[in-house]
Amino acid sequence: MTAALKRAGASAAVLAAVLALNFFLFRIMPGDPITGIVDPRFSPEAKAQLAAQWGLDRPMSEQFAVYVKEMLSFRFGLSMMTGAPVWDELKRRVPNTVALLLPALALSSALGIWLGVKAALNRGSALESAVLLSGAVSFSFPSFFVQLLLLMCFAYYWRLFPLSGTTSIPPPPGGMAILDYLWHLALPLFSLVVMGFGGFALYIRNMMVKALGEEYVLMARARGLPFRRVVWNHAFRSMLPPVLTILLLSLPGVVSGAVITETVFSMNGVGRFLLEATNSHDYPSAGAAFFLLALLTVGCNLLADVAYVLVDPRARRTGARD
Repeated sequence: MTAALKRAGASAAVLAAVLALNFFLFRIMPGDPITGIVDPRFSPEAKAQLAAQWGLDRPMSEQFAVYVKEMLSFRFGLSMMTGAPVWDELKRRVPNTVALLLPALALSSALGIWLGVKAALNRGSALESAVLLSGAVSFSFPSFFVQLLLLMCFAYYWRLFPLSGTTSIPPPPGGMAILDYLWHLALPLFSLVVMGFGGFALYIRNMMVKALGEEYVLMARARGLPFRRVVWNHAFRSMLPPVLTILLLSLPGVVSGAVITETVFSMNGVGRFLLEATNSHDYPSAGAAFFLLALLTVGCNLLADVAYVLVDPRARRTGARD
């Protein structure tokens, strides 16, 4: 119980720090939102009126109080770029980001786990060498470089996929709209899987090699149990706590990586919206996006703790003692 309270307190402290940093860091950055919104020919009076409309003429303490209230109530205020509620802007883009990132994480982790296990079971073979090489190469290059290369090859030269966008303009009618959406999603999704599976493959391979040498696995093999059962019911099962932890902790990183992916492929998602809001000094939009990302990070950390306790009885007993 004490450990759970400590984790909850630490999570609340992290969110409080993120709230404060989001507010002050954006305001000490060079430039201001008014300059990005208005025409340079506007009079000083017009600029002052616009600043008053957004509350930028108020004392910093009052601005901070309003900001905290908007964030904690999940209203987030109005976007300075579009004039629409930030929550509505996010809701419009979240489905596109989820449709891209969740399948990417599922496919890259599943492929990496499968290849990692196969490599561990075939030590010294060409398969293991291929997995080690491809795994190392997959996350050695910057993501934007790989994605631009894929765009150049498969969208510019060979024209198998669209160069940009989430859908065609105008979108095709009826059921063809879904196929068009998936066609635009395919290349960004493929790029994320290519860059993401390697880390999982190398990690699982190393863990499986170690697990196959443990005494309980050797004992299970000595008892004559089927090899497949030994691998998945004994060796892999012992790896579940760290595997689940890595999966949950990698989710915030995948979401933050959407900034690059959605920008390169010109997708209408939360990542691209965050970049545009930051470049435009759109305080409400950028603050809301970073706050939600912090919530996701803290939530995934807490879920990782819970998952570890559920799949590892030793952690359950330790938690009970605490």
